[in-house]
Amino acid sequence: MAPPQSAQEIRDVNVRYHDGAAAGYDFKWGVDFGPIGRRQVLQKLRKALGADTGVFGRSLEIGAGTGYFTLNLLQAGVVRSAVCSDISPGMLDTLAANAQRLGVDVQTQVADAEALPFADGSFDLVLGHAVLHHLPDCDRAFAEFFRVLRPGGTLLFAGEPSRVGDRIAAYPKRAAVRLAPLWRTALRARRVVEGTSDGGADNHRLEGDVDVHAFVPEDLVDYTRRAGFQDAAVTGEELLANWFGWANRTLEASADPDDVPFWWRQYAYRGYLALQAVDRRLLESRLPPVIFYNLTIAARKP
Repeated sequence: MAPPQSAQEIRDVNVRYHDGAAAGYDFKWGVDFGPIGRRQVLQKLRKALGADTGVFGRSLEIGAGTGYFTLNLLQAGVVRSAVCSDISPGMLDTLAANAQRLGVDVQTQVADAEALPFADGSFDLVLGHAVLHHLPDCDRAFAEFFRVLRPGGTLLFAGEPSRVGDRIAAYPKRAAVRLAPLWRTALRARRVVEGTSDGGADNHRLEGDVDVHAFVPEDLVDYTRRAGFQDAAVTGEELLANWFGWANRTLEASADPDDVPFWWRQYAYRGYLALQAVDRRLLESRLPPVIFYNLTIAARKP
């Protein structure tokens, strides 16, 4: 299949890929809705907005996926009422099932971020996690975010790939690809059938077509300013944790999930959390955001 060219082709391939990946998404990415997940989400919020984030009356999540951000914020009491939107109906089905299991009340809405079906000034908080890089027209989307926020409302997007950080992350990924056969032999793990966690081989092949952008901090600030936002601030997240996480994730993706032992998953998960803490306490305040793998943008509607 040729890579998508038009904005509509980009939207279509994102729907197809994310619908197919929805069922296995939480397992593949280690999405957590317990204390660890809530702590991770709250840390991201506090880094972007300050230690005292307050409580938001009504929030809208863009590209909510299976609910990682909003469901954890609802459980933590940071938002009182939430709407989760996504272009993928399959993702929202999984999100609704997660919410029901957790006993959390949330509204879902299939929606294109560039044409939101909500009235002006409907929300106190518009947020998203790892979604902006999928959008064909970010300027058009930011104009919509501005429109649906009330005056004084808050904009927050986290988990967006940094252009420089993404290039740096390619090195541990490539190293892991070379090491994968030896790693599987050592763990006696069978080679994975392509696309097991992405809805099958055909759907897996779409993965490279759904990411449209990687950003430098100035890109994100410019989007907010052109839309009319004020007080924009960009922070960087994950350097060591990203290198460690991508190397392990690449190794794991090469093996049948049933053959990856529990002790390895615990090592990879706990090691990632430990390096996240190192990044947060030692590196994120000392190094420029541009070199980190993830960028966060926060701004305010005047």
